[in-house]
Amino acid sequence: MRDTLAVARAVFQIELNSATDNPLVFGDEILSGGNFHGEPLAFQLDFLAVALCALSGISERRIDRLVNPALNEELPPFLAGHPGLESGLMMTQVTAASLVAENRVLAYPASTGSITTSGNKEDFVSMGMTSASKLQRVTRNTRAVLAIEALTAARALDLLAPLRTSPVLEEARTRIRRVSPPIEGDRPFYRDIAAIEGLIAAGGLCL
Repeated sequence: MRDTLAVARAVFQIELNSATDNPLVFGDEILSGGNFHGEPLAFQLDFLAVALCALSGISERRIDRLVNPALNEELPPFLAGHPGLESGLMMTQVTAASLVAENRVLAYPASTGSITTSGNKEDFVSMGMTSASKLQRVTRNTRAVLAIEALTAARALDLLAPLRTSPVLEEARTRIRRVSPPIEGDRPFYRDIAAIEGLIAAGGLCL
């Protein structure tokens, strides 16, 4: 994932610092090289969407591992305080699954398609704007899935007390609890998810 992001960042820096005018004028020299095509950016935007789709899918599987009573190694079903009377985090996993499903649709590359425009003058276009708008949605969805995983992991650690995890993960739990109070019975979790999304976006879980 880091390698993919590093390559994408390098391509973006090159392409964003490039001119896409045609012709290009360098003093007395005028070059007409067809340097108007945005496909290098469109490719990277599509590749990033695919990578984030995979990341959100991995995150959702970890969420399921924590809440699924068949897999969570004797933690309460759905991490509920009173299983059977409370839903616990069951619906947050459902939410994560729906976001991953949406990401899978959005990860289909826009740069593979082209529709001729401008009276056949623009005969092949990158569809990069579509790639960018899809990536924006995939990024938001993935951040939400990661927030749900953080919420779920913090809850699991709470239930394992007095056992403690590593100092780094305990610090992460502390930061999560600053924006999302401990779970005591069922409650709507959209505020918790939004708060943790903000924490992630601000780099608050980069330890």
